[in-house]
Amino acid sequence: MPVIPGAFDYHSPRSLDEALSLLQQHAGEAKILAGGQSLLRYVEERGDHLAIGAMTREHALEDSSVVRNSYSLLHDTALVIADPLVRNQATVGGNIAHADPANDHPATMLAYDATLVTKGPKGERTIAIDDFFTGLFENAMSDDEILTEIRIPKPAANSGGAYTKFERKVGDYAISAAAVQLRLDGDTVAAARIGLTNVSAVPMRAQGAEAELVGKSLSDAVIEAAGKAAAAECDPSPDLRGGVDYKRDITRVMVKRSIQQAVARAKGGK
Repeated sequence: MPVIPGAFDYHSPRSLDEALSLLQQHAGEAKILAGGQSLLRYVEERGDHLAIGAMTREHALEDSSVVRNSYSLLHDTALVIADPLVRNQATVGGNIAHADPANDHPATMLAYDATLVTKGPKGERTIAIDDFFTGLFENAMSDDEILTEIRIPKPAANSGGAYTKFERKVGDYAISAAAVQLRLDGDTVAAARIGLTNVSAVPMRAQGAEAELVGKSLSDAVIEAAGKAAAAECDPSPDLRGGVDYKRDITRVMVKRSIQQAVARAKGGK
């Protein structure tokens, strides 16, 4: 049956300051569908990081040469978000701020160790991605703040990343997906971060899996151990997409595939 919303007032602010003013006027009652202005739509590298305006459409990440050439994990993610119709309208900031563990960007931003920039009546502040997701559909922003920018650290030399998603059909939410960003020192994993999609109530890092990689020389056994650790630490819910054990095992496989692809990219592979 269709869901019919109750009556509500709709405001269409023309600037970020106007949007912030409306949030203050309707404190605790306002919900942002999209905010800001055209100035919040950009994808550009600035020194040590990639800056993404919160109002940037998903399709812009697909089309960006800098994303395609230097931020493989982000490009992987952009290609599998919903379908082209959605990606032409949906925004990167909205995907993240919604704090839905089934969305794809949260895991990717966790793997990148991204920083989020917000603006409110007290000015601008930055929030580390590890501190941003506080609950199911809940984030660390106050009711009178707006997300304005996402900053992804520029990958160091010998780094690689990958996002692997398993879904029932194209455009569906993931049964499970894994985002991996790592750096190699020879055959040893010098650093690694892993984010998981749709296998927990809050977007999560697989820190146990990370620990199985960092400081170790790569081997099939090490990669398998990381996959098993991710399967053990995630907390999926049973639903029409599968039971808990099934989702855990899919997570194990997705983490392994993402690690393997990230390693190949770190070594200069395609």
